[in-house]
Amino acid sequence: MPRQALRRSLLLVAAAAALKPLQRRAALSGLTSAALVQTQPARADELSFSKARNGLEYADAKVGSGSPFRTGQRVAVDYVMSTTGARYGSKIDATKDRNEPYSWVLGDGTTILGLEQAILGGDGVPPMLPGGVRRLIVPAELAYIDKARPAKNSLQIQDCEKGRGPVPPNAPERAGDMGAGEYQRFKNIYCNPNRPYQPDLVLDVRLFGRKGG
Repeated sequence: MPRQALRRSLLLVAAAAALKPLQRRAALSGLTSAALVQTQPARADELSFSKARNGLEYADAKVGSGSPFRTGQRVAVDYVMSTTGARYGSKIDATKDRNEPYSWVLGDGTTILGLEQAILGGDGVPPMLPGGVRRLIVPAELAYIDKARPAKNSLQIQDCEKGRGPVPPNAPERAGDMGAGEYQRFKNIYCNPNRPYQPDLVLDVRLFGRKGG
């Protein structure tokens, strides 16, 4: 299977909120992630991807309505995080698992560039509108590349919990519901200086309205 086709097939299992382990064949069969299902968007296999000049790929599963957000405004999203690399698109993290949307102020430096660009638009990418659902394929340069580099003036790697998010919570007390495992999986993929490359990040993103709806 061509690399591009494989990458897009993997996205179809970015994960249900109560994801169970999937065989590779099932992972490639056209399942849709919970982030998309819950908003009744277009079918995942009907998504049409576009690519910005900086490498960010995106496809709208549902176009929202209203006015776009601007730099300096607070936004909140639900997301399902996966990857085009390890484990063929298995879920890494999902905000629905802990009933806690990811929120930040646009432009405050706390969030990866690819996600900010998806919300604000730019470089050929239209802004998301409230209620919209968008699938992103984020290259390392717009995601977590800095987390795998040694910390300044140190031989130690960057603290995975510092720098730009979103990052799965490092919560050992959540071991029973896989919280600790999600953080460790993220760390092994995106905070690991021994990996020869970082696979593209996959995010299914639902943008809430200004009143959290």
